[in-house]
Amino acid sequence: MSALTNPVNWILAAVLGYISYNFFAAAAAPELPPPRPKLPALVFKEYTPKELTEFDGRTDDTRILIAVQGKIFDVTRGRNFYGPGGPYGNFAGRDASRGLAKNSFDSEMLVPVDGPIDKLEDLTDDEKEALSDWAMHFEGKYQHVGTLVENKN
Repeated sequence: MSALTNPVNWILAAVLGYISYNFFAAAAAPELPPPRPKLPALVFKEYTPKELTEFDGRTDDTRILIAVQGKIFDVTRGRNFYGPGGPYGNFAGRDASRGLAKNSFDSEMLVPVDGPIDKLEDLTDDEKEALSDWAMHFEGKYQHVGTLVENKN
């Protein structure tokens, strides 16, 4: 019986090929980026719009907080979306309610941080429903860490 027709040789060759492939593929694996710094725990508290601006994720050791309907959520783990350069990055450290309700990421959707909190009284029923859906999304996915209160004088 020839060596090429022996099924045991085929099985051994397959096992050797599999082991060789896994050995060399593991050696060529890309290096993982260093882990992000561990952030201190947040205590549930009240934030004014001015205080909230400090949590815009501009550095890796800064949390990202977003207010939606008066509730503040820690969206730090979604840094790729809510951090600088992300599609929702302009909402970081701000009240995102109006922009989410109107499905707009334009900067004119943001209320000045030194003014009163947006009461959202001019929203249509569809916009209110969209905002409610967003609020449910945030409540289901991110930690509720505080409430938004008016600026102190």
